[in-house]
Amino acid sequence: MIRWAIAFALLCSPVMADDLELSPDWEYVADTVMGGVSSGQATFEVVKGREAVRLTGLVSLENNGGFVQIAFDLAGGAVFDASGYAGVALDVLGNGETYDLRLRTDALTRPWQSFRSEFVALDEWTTLRIPFTAFEAHRTDVSFDPSRLRRIGILAIGREMQADIAVSGVRFYR
Repeated sequence: MIRWAIAFALLCSPVMADDLELSPDWEYVADTVMGGVSSGQATFEVVKGREAVRLTGLVSLENNGGFVQIAFDLAGGAVFDASGYAGVALDVLGNGETYDLRLRTDALTRPWQSFRSEFVALDEWTTLRIPFTAFEAHRTDVSFDPSRLRRIGILAIGREMQADIAVSGVRFYR
């Protein structure tokens, strides 16, 4: 599948001088907001030598659930124009599981709508560069427009799994 090829082809890209480093105010959200029973937490800690936010938890499909996530708003929840960039770079370390990177724009009106791309979080620090062209619309007919970004999220979703992913950096790259 194309998503897997992108994840593996874009490993270990260096941070460039014209990248825009983000300072996320991460928040933890789980399917309990809609009746699910997944459990987890977001902690700030040093993971294998790097300061990071770490999402851990157990994803359960019981009670129509199925996700745990960390997410943050851009520009205080207002629209952020990322049209001068090619995509999102993440510095991640995980447990070998597949996770979702999700973007939301101000054109999305329902909480289940997003633009998403999958990636694998390896058990060593890795930089992934995920181009905006790799994001697929989910439950919307709206086209992705990077000039209208509002929120970025990382999710363990859709299947029973143990989530364990650390993120030490998020940025837009050119």
